[in-house]
Amino acid sequence: MLCTRLINMEKLMTPTFTHDNSKEFANTVENKIAEFNWQNWEVSERLPLGLKLEDETGELLAGFSARTFGNWLQIDNLWVSETLRGQNIGSQLLAKAEAIAIERGCIFAILDTLNFQARPFYEARGYTLQWTQEAYPKTGCKYFMVKNLGA
Repeated sequence: MLCTRLINMEKLMTPTFTHDNSKEFANTVENKIAEFNWQNWEVSERLPLGLKLEDETGELLAGFSARTFGNWLQIDNLWVSETLRGQNIGSQLLAKAEAIAIERGCIFAILDTLNFQARPFYEARGYTLQWTQEAYPKTGCKYFMVKNLGA
């Protein structure tokens, strides 16, 4: 009976696909997936983790954004102003974020970085390459890296 019902619905409804490249639509789809994931995932929360360094005028000099959930710190972005690069600011940001993640119960950290970005920086801080996406987006590489925060 269920199969008959589905077949009848297919006959009644012809899908019409339209373009929608808006950020709002992308967010809606992402939220629908998140709703499904939260119903089926073994973790019940995903907490943002953001750190910033500003000058006395409030201008952003360095920033870090990530989220923690379950055993994982998922690093999204780490940025340091060109004027401060090479002065250990990125290392301090990363160490502070890892310490907060450990306090939240994280055991591992995961990130991705592009071939022209920060692979050597992360390797020097204990991250290991897990996988390389070649030809990304055309001739470059995207590196996926992990660190055991307890090691």
